[in-house]
Amino acid sequence: MVFIYTTCANSEEARLLGKLIIDKKIGACVDYWSIDSIYNWEGEGKQVSQTMLVITTLESKLEEVNDLISKHHSYSTPLIAGVDIRRMNRAYKEWMTQKIA
Repeated sequence: MVFIYTTCANSEEARLLGKLIIDKKIGACVDYWSIDSIYNWEGEGKQVSQTMLVITTLESKLEEVNDLISKHHSYSTPLIAGVDIRRMNRAYKEWMTQKIA
């Protein structure tokens, strides 16, 4: 199992990406919530509100999710990070595998 993390400009973009991921069956679950971020962009400090997106998927779906986010994301350089999950409960793993395997 893998969590894919990215941030979106707003909740509408997060919902759109989430729906595409679920509809294409390349993610089992997509969670999103509002966050505040601070970062340096092109030499300027930015403080913005964004929406964090965490996608639960299988390692075998990582590239498909990456490609979908890259194609539909509003940012020119979105972070798309995969985090390997080493342990999970058996019931969830079985459910997830049925949904996207």
